[in-house]
Amino acid sequence: MEEVTTQQTILGVDPGTNVMGYAILKTNLNKSEVEVLSVIEMKKLEDHYAKLKFIYEKINSLIEQYHPDVLAIEAPFYGKNVQSMLKLGRAQGIVIAASLHAGMEVYEYEPRKIKQAITGNGNAAKEQVAAMLCHMYPIKESISYLDATDALAAAVCHHLQHRVVLGGKQKFSDWKSFIANNEKRVIK
Repeated sequence: MEEVTTQQTILGVDPGTNVMGYAILKTNLNKSEVEVLSVIEMKKLEDHYAKLKFIYEKINSLIEQYHPDVLAIEAPFYGKNVQSMLKLGRAQGIVIAASLHAGMEVYEYEPRKIKQAITGNGNAAKEQVAAMLCHMYPIKESISYLDATDALAAAVCHHLQHRVVLGGKQKFSDWKSFIANNEKRVIK
């Protein structure tokens, strides 16, 4: 019988080319704790390719240090500035490529889905998301950028979406199939 793993380490990333947020979330069934919450600052780097190289090196360093199983990354939203979107997409691609190269699973979440998972409101402001995360976790670091909490929100969203159901690896698409497979857990 295959052993079921209930622990997972999630690397959450909010991509950016000036400031990129990242978080490491350690999970075990329905429990989770924040191991790291920070940002990669690249404002001093003027060359876009130097920023991409820096992102790649930093993500590889995080992967080597924390050995995450999964990348949960925020999908870029569609803005009016095509050049900004192109640069943001490149940064996201670098993070995804580094994660795939390390053998990690990759999950991408729309900003609206992340906000919905954390606050219950898909239109919540970044400040509301940060406040809810500070309520959920004992975040010790002073948060200078909301990019860090956005990265944590992506990791928490993934945990909430894919957490292991009492040690099983089953995923259910609706309540009916969940109840059919968990009749003993239903209180009548």
